[in-house]
Amino acid sequence: MATQTRYPHPFLPVTRADMQARGWEQLDIIIVSGDAYVDHPAFGPVLIARFLEGRGFKVGIIPQPDWHSAEPFKALGKPRLFFGVAAGNLDSMLNRLTAQKKNRSEDQYSPGGRTNCRPDRATIVYAQRCREAYPDVPIVLGGIEASLRRIAHYDYWSDKVRRSILMDAKADLLVFGMGERPIWEVADRLRRGEHIEDIRDVRGTAYIINDADMKAHEADPAKRAADQKVVVLPSYEEVVEDKTAFARMSRDFQMETNPGNGRPLAQRHGNRAVYFNSPARPLEDGAGKGESASVAMDELYDLTFNRVPHPMYKERIPAYETVKHSIVLMRGCFGGCTFCSITEHEGRVIQSRSAESVLREVRALRRMGDFRGTITDLGGPTANMYKLKCKSEDIEKRCRKLSCVHPGVCENLQTDHGPLIDVMRQVREEEGVKHVFIASGVRYDLAERSPEYVKELAAHHVGGQLSVAPEHVSPRVLEKMKKPGIESFERFQHMFACASEEAGKEQYDIPYFISGHPGSTLEDMVELALWLKKNGKRPRQVQDFIPTPMAVATAMYYTGIDPLKMEPVYTAKGLREKRLQKALLLYWNPEHWPLAREALTLAGREDLIGRGPNALVPPETPAEASRRKQAEARERQERPERRAR
Repeated sequence: MATQTRYPHPFLPVTRADMQARGWEQLDIIIVSGDAYVDHPAFGPVLIARFLEGRGFKVGIIPQPDWHSAEPFKALGKPRLFFGVAAGNLDSMLNRLTAQKKNRSEDQYSPGGRTNCRPDRATIVYAQRCREAYPDVPIVLGGIEASLRRIAHYDYWSDKVRRSILMDAKADLLVFGMGERPIWEVADRLRRGEHIEDIRDVRGTAYIINDADMKAHEADPAKRAADQKVVVLPSYEEVVEDKTAFARMSRDFQMETNPGNGRPLAQRHGNRAVYFNSPARPLEDGAGKGESASVAMDELYDLTFNRVPHPMYKERIPAYETVKHSIVLMRGCFGGCTFCSITEHEGRVIQSRSAESVLREVRALRRMGDFRGTITDLGGPTANMYKLKCKSEDIEKRCRKLSCVHPGVCENLQTDHGPLIDVMRQVREEEGVKHVFIASGVRYDLAERSPEYVKELAAHHVGGQLSVAPEHVSPRVLEKMKKPGIESFERFQHMFACASEEAGKEQYDIPYFISGHPGSTLEDMVELALWLKKNGKRPRQVQDFIPTPMAVATAMYYTGIDPLKMEPVYTAKGLREKRLQKALLLYWNPEHWPLAREALTLAGREDLIGRGPNALVPPETPAEASRRKQAEARERQERPERRAR
């Protein structure tokens, strides 16, 4: 007879029977998520649900509901306070489609990796179904899809500018950012009897306003940073018609992302508008002040997680397999890389856990039946930003810079890796822990300032390969990315190699690069390919640039304008040119030789096609030429037929 698995904590209710087992007739809050229910803090909607549960609310979750009717959204009955709606840990369009706009073969957040378990633009669809199920229940949007689509935005997969997601979802409120502070305040005020339409002053939230209210903001907009008036963004209609207005919108939005001085925003959509309160305050480090109104990092990770998928799933969930034995030290990023949206969602202020909280989680890991002593990652968005802060809280609150490390590391940034080194040592000294790996990307321009950290990393925390992301080598492309010069990476490479040798280990850095990024031409990619060959690098994982909503680089891609400088920037727009740029990164792979030859010819670098020591790819063989001509003939023949269809 099979023994039933015992879990240390009850799972959040997913059925009426679960509610009855707890003696509950009605839930306060129902979270609808596009991901499978994995009871682990790495899954955002579940983290929010457990946080609200920890604060005394009755919370249930509807994971990956069938969206074709409203019935599955009634599974847990009518919530007393609100529906919380999230697409999941990823934007639903990014989750389904690649940079080449092809369907992905796997959904990392679904059982068995199955695709089609959530709709496109899941936040909008789920919100509409919630409204159909219970028209009078407030709907609050959250999660990364809602957060990064909160203003008018360019959508790569439809190749058009879309309205704020709040307008299409017809929800009552949108929580942007990681969301714990605002969702707690909203939930608490609703519990106290306030109506959702009266909750209009919560930082980190957005809502729809009428024409009269928007006209008042337009009549008296913000003129300077200190006035704290509303920044009126170019309207949806303007940014659809004028790419310069879109670039200006992107710049104006980015300038208001510091919670210390960010002003409210408003953006007109026809005869209505979306109003955005200032960003939420960052969470407090460690245990915080202990006040009822405060929210601290330790509180989140001390919540009652089982750290496993719900037992209703019989198939593996790929994303869980990746993170199940990992530990998050911090959140946020002050890097300001233009292609990344971490800052826009998690914030630029680093929020760190205490060492005691981290060790409590390590001990919880040890109690898991499948833990064999290996922690797969000890990090966060970046491996080595733990407890790095501005030297002055006052300077940090007043700062309007979008990056603390570009064009160089700010003199006010404290880059002491000592607290991180201490945590790394404490974790690996815990009983039952055999290996502690760092899988998060290392910010090498910070790491090179701490030789002790690099030595600690090389000696104890690398399993033969270390992930780093120089992204490119061309100075003009790196400037558009807001990444340090390749010289910084090369210095770090040397430090890491020496530290590995000193530790008696054969280890390698594995650099990541992006092709097709705004600012990158075929000539720039040739420069990168030559650097790779010179340094004996053959990258197997290459990121083809994907313009994700709200990123600065996405504004560059769509408009051809750098919004931070309001100057023209070249961008590879067609899928063909994107493939050509990627082929140059993979010049060493025979599968990519035909495209690499084409790219080199277009770049005027036929001298790199040959068999000499300086060549990137060999010349075309007669058999390859014959196959290419046959393929071109078929293409010419099929083109009129496709046009006719």
